[in-house]
Amino acid sequence: MKTTHSNSRRNFMKFLGASSLFAVTPGMAEDTTTPHIVVVGGGFSGATCAKYLKMWGGSSVNVTIIEANPTYVSPILSNLVLNGQKTISDLSFTYGDLSSKYGINMIHTTVNSVDKINQSLTLGNGSSVKYDKLVLAAGMDFIKVNDYDITKVPHAWKAGEQTDLLKAQIDAMADGDTFTMTIPAAPYRCPPGPYERACVVADYLKNVKGFSNCQVNVLDANANITVEADTFGAKFAEYGVEYKPSTTVTAVNDETKTLTYIENDVSKTLSSTVLNVIPKQKAAPIVFKAGVNSGNWAPINPLSYESVMANGIYIIGDSQGTGQPKAGHIGNSEAKVCADAILRTLNGVALYPSPKTNSACYSPTSTTEASWLSAVFKYDENEQKMVISNLAAGEPSTSNYSQMFSWSGNLFSDTFS
Repeated sequence: MKTTHSNSRRNFMKFLGASSLFAVTPGMAEDTTTPHIVVVGGGFSGATCAKYLKMWGGSSVNVTIIEANPTYVSPILSNLVLNGQKTISDLSFTYGDLSSKYGINMIHTTVNSVDKINQSLTLGNGSSVKYDKLVLAAGMDFIKVNDYDITKVPHAWKAGEQTDLLKAQIDAMADGDTFTMTIPAAPYRCPPGPYERACVVADYLKNVKGFSNCQVNVLDANANITVEADTFGAKFAEYGVEYKPSTTVTAVNDETKTLTYIENDVSKTLSSTVLNVIPKQKAAPIVFKAGVNSGNWAPINPLSYESVMANGIYIIGDSQGTGQPKAGHIGNSEAKVCADAILRTLNGVALYPSPKTNSACYSPTSTTEASWLSAVFKYDENEQKMVISNLAAGEPSTSNYSQMFSWSGNLFSDTFS
């Protein structure tokens, strides 16, 4: 499965004509300042959006990415760090190509506030930045049930230091120890990811470390496995994973590694050697600072990803509230729809009326096998939302495991190179 360009350069040029991308926007005076587009967040959504804005817009736009970290660590494939198949270094990407190849300005700091009236951001480094269009692509944030120490109970749902912490805890396990992970109520980042992780850890303990008495527990807030239920259900049975659906975590004790949870209206506790709690999730803090959230997520127009609550602000990736999955591949796809829409708007051209996005992923289930899932979404004019138009999946195999690295390599290159 290759990365798809939902709104291609060809579609965009069909409306604008080849020269207008680099011409003065219709209706603007000759001395008008070049529009400045600021992208907050440098992950799969933000980096892709900035790259395609410059690829398609050229010198007609100035583009800046504001990203706190000089290196991005991909959550995609990060579960393979837990079983030693990958390292954090393997999954780390810098922004050198985006700067040198496309002329994107990088600012490595945080955003403290958003002034929508004056179209200005105040930054953590003490400076401010003006924008003509603002793209928020800062991922997601957590809703913890209580204030426990995530260095003792890591989530590892933002790859990097957290992933290494969880790996070290798993590597320190002895035969007979217990690994327990929790899955939050949907929506959350990467729908197959938690089930994938349970398989990877169970396989690692049983088939790599050679343990015969370790227990792997999965406490799922959802009523059932949310994606690839047959595939992951079969793997859980193969590995002896204890799966508990419809369980709600109410407290985490980081000292005793004990969970308090509700199952069938009964409060229970469970202590484990390694506790991996993935908290409930919400839009990134910048979305709330900008005041473009409704509840935990940001409602947008799927034709452009422009906020329905504030003109000129666009939200892509994990924070968007369209009902589409929250994951790297579809974030990359949404970014292209958004970039196309911004350039059309700046040039006074109608939005593309029928965008499509693609959510594809491979899920390793062991050190040698992976499954895959792909969903194509299209805009439904009557419902005015993105709906699934095609869904396909593949069972675990060694061939899929090999293809997983081609898929991820294409996505990494399309985003950061």
